[in-house]
Order: sequence, then C-alpha cells, then structure tokens
Amino acid sequence: MGTITGVAAVRTEVDDMSYTVGIPREVRRVVSLVPSLTDAVAATAPELLIGATTWCTHPPGLEVERLRGTKNPNVRRIVELAPDLVVLNKEENRKLDHERLVAAGIPVWVTVVEDVDTALRSLERLFALALGVPEPDWLVTARRELGGAPPEPVARAVICVWRDPWMVVGRDNFTTDLLRRLGVENIFAGHEGRYPHMSLDEIRAANPDLVVLPDEPYEFGPDDGPEEFGAAARLVNGRSLTWYGPSLTDARQVLSRQLWPIEERCR
Repeated sequence: MGTITGVAAVRTEVDDMSYTVGIPREVRRVVSLVPSLTDAVAATAPELLIGATTWCTHPPGLEVERLRGTKNPNVRRIVELAPDLVVLNKEENRKLDHERLVAAGIPVWVTVVEDVDTALRSLERLFALALGVPEPDWLVTARRELGGAPPEPVARAVICVWRDPWMVVGRDNFTTDLLRRLGVENIFAGHEGRYPHMSLDEIRAANPDLVVLPDEPYEFGPDDGPEEFGAAARLVNGRSLTWYGPSLTDARQVLSRQLWPIEERCR
C-alpha cells in the first residue's frame, strides 16, 4: 500500500509494535541502533547501513558512523543523516528516542523479540516489509536449525549476565528459549523479573546442573566467574547465546560444544 508525499513515493507498513510506518519505496539509507540487527543487515544488505551504535561489534571492521549507545543514541546526528529508516528494538532501545525520531519525521521500525520464534518472524518481516530485500540464506538456515518443538530438558541451568551484583536471566527471554531448544531448562524462567538480582547463595541453592557464564554483557572469563561454581560453570559465547542475527545459524553447534565439553559427551 503506498501514497505520494511530495515527489517521494512512500509505502506504509506495520512494524512489530503495530505502529504504522511510512517508508520510502526504495530504502537506501539505514541506521541500526540494535547490535543484533546491525549484524543482520550488514550480512544481508551491507550497502544500506550508514550508522550504528558503538556496541555494534559485528561484523568486525564495519565502517559506518557510530551514533553512541542503544540507550543514549545521538538523535540530533541521526536526524542530520536523514536515513530512510531507523531500526530499533522494544527491549534494547528507549521509547523516548523512538518518539524523538518520529517527531523529527524519521521513519522508525521497532522490532519485538521475546523468543526464538518471534526473532525469526521479526527478522523475516524486517527484510521483506521494512527493507524490501530478499530473505537471506542465513535466515533460512537459522529457521531450519532452531525451528520446531524443543526437546525434553536434559539439564537445569542458571544463566548469569552480571556480577557484583549478580544478575540472572529470568522470564520471557530469547536466551531462555534458545537454551530450551538445546535441552537446557532455565531454573529462573518463571521468575517475575526478566533479569532479577540474585545472591550467590540463591544461585547455589537452586542446585543447577549448569551455571552459564557468557562473555557479554558482563565479560565472564576463566578467572572471573567459574571459581564461584566449580564443575557446574560453563563459559559460553555471548553472541551465540543472546544475539538474533547470523549467529543463529551455528548457535546450536557452538553452544553445545561449550555446554557439554567433549570429555563429558564421551562419558
């Protein structure tokens, strides 16, 4: 569905938040304020990207203008760049910045990701409706790798995302669902908070089979985290665990190797 505004052809689409967005018929200039989506667009239509946050670390060597962070983007500079579309995420970005960009006349597409299925659908809609580009092969592969019903759990886990204070993954999280598809049950999936604070005693009292320690947002490492949990500790790749872009294609393989080292798989 399209209208004509001045001399520019504009089509109207509905984003994941059910906001109606007026988008140029041909999108040529995109700003992404979400690391996962920057990675996704760069792997699919790199010529479109003109700006991203300082946290957008993938793909390595991405040469676009940096526009501060996900929670404090340089809105004034984004407006000056006059992108055809700015891509946001409900969880990672602020409603205030969305409102400021819209008020300045910038088309904004908001994604909503709550689990693996919504991530796959959101990416499909982003490419087909917002950007108008063909579905990438990596998304087809991700759907094949992670789609379908999850298996019965074989392990119970606590997933830590910060320390001092300790924070864990709670309810309604992409990470919880991704691990569920690998046979790992998040012990705190039923918690009322999405990222609740937990003491070490509370984490240990949950008696987890695994304590998952990703290298982002907190950079857990061999000497920072595992010493608290002994044999249950598992250092994992944070991008494979929490990003919903091209890393989905091999997330199962990467995380399986890290959660169950070969010596355990051979027992």
